[in-house]
Amino acid sequence: MSPLLEVDDLRVCFDGDVAALRGVSFSLDRGDSLAVVGESGSGKSTLALCLAGLIQPPQASGRVRIDGQEVVGAPPQVLRSLRWARVALALQGSPFNPVATVGSQVAEPLRERLGMAKGPARARAEALAEEALLDPALLERYPHQLSGGERRRATLAMALALAPDLVVLDEPTAGLDSATRDAVVERVGALARTRGFALVVISHDLPDVTSLAQRTMVLYAGEAMEVGDTQRVIATPAHPYSWALVNAYPVMTTTKELRPIRGRPPDPRAVPGGCPFVPRCTQAEDVCARHPGLRESRQRLVACHFGGLKTLLAARGVSKAFGSAKRVTQALRQVSLELREGEALGMIGPSGSGKSTLARILTGHLAADSGEVELEGAPLTASWGGEARERRRRVQLVMQDPWDALSPRMTVAELVREPLDLAKAGDRAGRAGAVSVALEAVGLPSAGPFLDARSHELSGGQLQRIALARALVVRPKVLVADEPTSMLDASEQARMLVVLRERQAEMGLGLIFVSHDMAVVRKVTDRIVVLDEGRVVEEGPSHRVATAPTSITGQRLIQSASAFAAAPASAAPTGTAAAAAASGKG
Repeated sequence: MSPLLEVDDLRVCFDGDVAALRGVSFSLDRGDSLAVVGESGSGKSTLALCLAGLIQPPQASGRVRIDGQEVVGAPPQVLRSLRWARVALALQGSPFNPVATVGSQVAEPLRERLGMAKGPARARAEALAEEALLDPALLERYPHQLSGGERRRATLAMALALAPDLVVLDEPTAGLDSATRDAVVERVGALARTRGFALVVISHDLPDVTSLAQRTMVLYAGEAMEVGDTQRVIATPAHPYSWALVNAYPVMTTTKELRPIRGRPPDPRAVPGGCPFVPRCTQAEDVCARHPGLRESRQRLVACHFGGLKTLLAARGVSKAFGSAKRVTQALRQVSLELREGEALGMIGPSGSGKSTLARILTGHLAADSGEVELEGAPLTASWGGEARERRRRVQLVMQDPWDALSPRMTVAELVREPLDLAKAGDRAGRAGAVSVALEAVGLPSAGPFLDARSHELSGGQLQRIALARALVVRPKVLVADEPTSMLDASEQARMLVVLRERQAEMGLGLIFVSHDMAVVRKVTDRIVVLDEGRVVEEGPSHRVATAPTSITGQRLIQSASAFAAAPASAAPTGTAAAAAASGKG
């Protein structure tokens, strides 16, 4: 049996140069559902209009077939026979005539297409209103007399009037309060199941998508970036754009600070050749100048030459012991983890759990006894020779104690410039410019007497940011921050976290944030790995590990982080003690 809906190489171009859709293809069987998501301007609403035949040549080209009937280029009488009866479109906003009652507009398809008399049409309109959870008494009102949620339900009743095979909902819950939105979503899902129509949901609301659609297509600049099972696409997005889109969306389980997608969508008049996401993508390479096309990857279709997000850093079976033959301390025991492109990974555990040892091994500062570490798919060693030195610059370590990490004999400018001097990168003027950029990026002065200051003249917060600038000046791909805020007061800690988040998003860094403080880690990471006695005892999304940990260690860390917040106001520490408690000291 052929699909109910077939879309093949659909393209829409307005005014000769505004490319709204660029080769979209998909199919939908009877009773199936598809969500189309993406930023504003990605082509979602244009696609909805095309499915109902409301955009025609010369603007539209390609194929849109409903039950074998071509829509693109079809004559007006064919389009009229298809609309409402075979495909119904509920437009975004308020697609009502302001001078006619809502009831007369819901009944209009019944009178015009089925020839129903006014009385039966009215009775049927009331039944449709009840199906859509709309009080039939409201049909006597004009559109402006209804709330946004009531108009959305009236639009749904109108779309269902002729029992179509395909229903297209364009932003069905936009602008609704949460209770009304939930009611509309539940009703649409119930109607789709009982009536058996195929459903296309155009939305930027990701929770709606997971409730209404079996499959999801992610649109960007008029092209499909990822298509697959909704739960898989939303929970573990593969394409860099899908991943950024999901991470920018606020939900009740969000514990980390929201991170906008860096850059801006392309001008539809000048979409880049090859992959359109290249200007905003942190993992783009020369091959991305060629168009990737949709291909099978990770149990879905992904338009990426690399099959989706790269794995930046991976540890596999890493073990490390210290001591002599008489007394051996096993610091790490078969530890494995992965850090993906642009991801922030929290590594948390009590003192002595192996966090700092693992951080040093991941950055090549310490060799593992067994196991391996890979950086961008190639082995990372503790060697400083030749090519290994160049690879190690791709991953930088920010140590816990800036007084220990920074030489007291060097000025600020010398400290930040030293990695460039050792690499002999560019000329002296270029290095000085890079130092200024790095200092400005972490919120420190980039000129004047500050550049000549030495460590004993600076605060702990300034020193920690200098250590961060020193790591960033070589433009690494991975940053491992080992307890970067544990020695700072609450204000400096907050400032440091903001700087870290901003630099990660701007530079597309992979970040491993090492800490013993769950309250801090949950604010900056996407996933959390819990270590205890050298083993990984738990791993999962930050929102789950930080709210409902399954390991005893995770539960203890939550209790510790919650103790200060739960303390009565009269018992709260003040002054220096408060700063120490907030920053994890003491």
